[in-house]
Amino acid sequence: GTMVLAAAIIPSVATGLPFAQVADAIALIGLFATARVFMALAAMDVGTAFGTLGARREMMIGFLAEPALLMVLFNTFLLSGSTALPRLVETYRSHPSLIEPSLLFAAVAFLMVLLAENARIPIDNPVTHLELTMIHEAMLLEYSARHLALMEWAASLKLFNYACIGFALFLPWGIATRTTSNVLGLIIAVAALAGKLIVAGAALALIETLSAKLRIFRAPEYLATAFILAVLGLLVHLLLGGQA
Repeated sequence: GTMVLAAAIIPSVATGLPFAQVADAIALIGLFATARVFMALAAMDVGTAFGTLGARREMMIGFLAEPALLMVLFNTFLLSGSTALPRLVETYRSHPSLIEPSLLFAAVAFLMVLLAENARIPIDNPVTHLELTMIHEAMLLEYSARHLALMEWAASLKLFNYACIGFALFLPWGIATRTTSNVLGLIIAVAALAGKLIVAGAALALIETLSAKLRIFRAPEYLATAFILAVLGLLVHLLLGGQA
């Protein structure tokens, strides 16, 4: 339910969606944190060692990834002066020639956070069952049938939400705004979203093919690098005086 609400908040195809008034990025991060907490509680509820192990590792990854994600969002929101995602998209669409060097740092940091938060290589392997390396899969070992299906669906929806956040922050072209929210504009927006998802899926497969999984003890260094990149982007924006 939390991921469905997050999907309704993110301006994936249009900025004038029913939940656009509450599309605040800080609230969105809170929804992700809420989902993570309940997922960890569900993993510990079964009372097995693997469930507790996966829950603890999942909370550690979230604890390290959230500051980096916040810095990425603050970096981009300096352009629009608001933490509302629709406002940022409309700012980009009204200034299509806007070039901000700091967004390069923010984009790389966001990609690193996306991989970590969604249990992808190099932080986690979503198809592994090796006890010493499992994070997300360890929390699902004791579940089956409809409960497992709901958890897998939530994980897929989380990846979709993160991809849509990335599109809204860095590739907002094609998203229908208030001035283009007609039938034709929505059709173009849906087609653009489908194209972006196909390209993003291919890029994710390429990254996982070319990368090796890191040891769990290297995860803090990985996410610290993402945080530093986001901070560097923020400093670059401030030093250049900003273009918003």
